[in-house]
Amino acid sequence: MKILAIQNRMGIGDTVIYLPYIKAISEKFNIPVSILVKENSKADQYLDQTNYIDKIIFLERGSKTNSRHDGIIGALKLAKDLKDYKFDKVFIFNSSLRFNLVSRLAGIKKIYQYPLFEKKNQDIIDPAKKLIKNSLGVIVEDNPEIQINEELIKNTNVKFNMSNEKLNILLAIGGSGPTKRIPAKTFLSFIKKINEIKNCKFYLATGKNQNEQEILNEILNSNFKDKCVTLDNFSISEILPIIKNCNISVCNDTSFSHLSSALGIKTITLMADTPLIYGSYSSKMYPIIPDGEKTVSHRTSGKDRINPDKIFEKFISLLD
Repeated sequence: MKILAIQNRMGIGDTVIYLPYIKAISEKFNIPVSILVKENSKADQYLDQTNYIDKIIFLERGSKTNSRHDGIIGALKLAKDLKDYKFDKVFIFNSSLRFNLVSRLAGIKKIYQYPLFEKKNQDIIDPAKKLIKNSLGVIVEDNPEIQINEELIKNTNVKFNMSNEKLNILLAIGGSGPTKRIPAKTFLSFIKKINEIKNCKFYLATGKNQNEQEILNEILNSNFKDKCVTLDNFSISEILPIIKNCNISVCNDTSFSHLSSALGIKTITLMADTPLIYGSYSSKMYPIIPDGEKTVSHRTSGKDRINPDKIFEKFISLLD
């Protein structure tokens, strides 16, 4: 038997969020599940060692002009591509008629999907839970799980001298948009507080965007430069075992918050301008919201109101 799961939301975070449901399918049928995801999910960089994932197939649509799977012709090409795999079942984590028709054209006999035409204002998690419960009789309560090789984890520990005598802390200081990037001064205040009571090493994860690099450089130009290791020249696959060796992560609303929590690391999520669910769906996530807010969503614009004292207090409580 061959099973496909289709998850066409963009980015790493959305892909990670759906992992418990894909794992539930795998466990129900006792086989790994192939996934169809967008290229910008970068799934091949963090799911290649996860045993409940089989093949990672990229949906070539919308990322550039004239993508292979765009339009009616693209749908036919996608159906042909999928037909070659000879899937027996498909689970479609959206309400799209397009993917339903593509699956039928691909010759997939059993199709499980969200109710059609209900995309508007659709919750990100509830429909997935209902799909798995209604189709498999399974109630999913698990956290997302990413697996990596134990030997790789050990070798990375040695390579980076990640001593157990120190607190190894991931600081994910980047972010996909300017409203999600917490100022460097907030991180520096937290670093100063925790460094006064603990022997720490900080691993700084960010992208190459100019504004992200400015935040990185401001931290590196501080008195804590010698305690920092920059990760912006490493691939995601190289960063994963580093995260796995960390004690705790402190992350902006960025892909690293999702990856960190899925690796089983306690992750403090700094939620400045995104719906709170993206920083709280896992029991490994501990959200901090802006001062003066009861929750957070798009247009909260709270990056300057993330309180470093609250980050520190939450960090200490997690150590205990």
